[in-house]
Amino acid sequence: MMARRCLPVAVALLAAAGALAQQPADPLQLVGQSPPTVPVPAPPVPRAVTDDVRRARNYPEQPPVIPHAIDGYQISLRNNQCLTCHARQFIEGSGAPMISVTHFMDRDGQVLADVTPRRYFCNACHVPQTDTQPLVPNTFRDALRTR
Repeated sequence: MMARRCLPVAVALLAAAGALAQQPADPLQLVGQSPPTVPVPAPPVPRAVTDDVRRARNYPEQPPVIPHAIDGYQISLRNNQCLTCHARQFIEGSGAPMISVTHFMDRDGQVLADVTPRRYFCNACHVPQTDTQPLVPNTFRDALRTR
């Protein structure tokens, strides 16, 4: 009876030992050329694209990218610096595009007088562009542009 109870535990221990045996012996293979406890200088921050040119979107419903630098922009519960140019009342003076009307709708589709809280933090979906190469190869092709 005791052997029946111990058998699953023994099998699990053997499986764990086998998995550990397959791991690389050298931990540097996992983290690069430096041990994880040695400080490594960070790579330089890529230059932001600041040409204010609207980019084509790669797929339907893609959030537009930010065509300008946003270093130092404050987006908090009490302040959203993006709205100083992109809010409805400021677009004429700033020349910036108005935020989408979808940003004024709540989950139930009700239109609000101000930006809905779930769309208030712009950088959750919109990202600035940088002048750099992709970190990983990308073979994405837009279905509409490949014809």
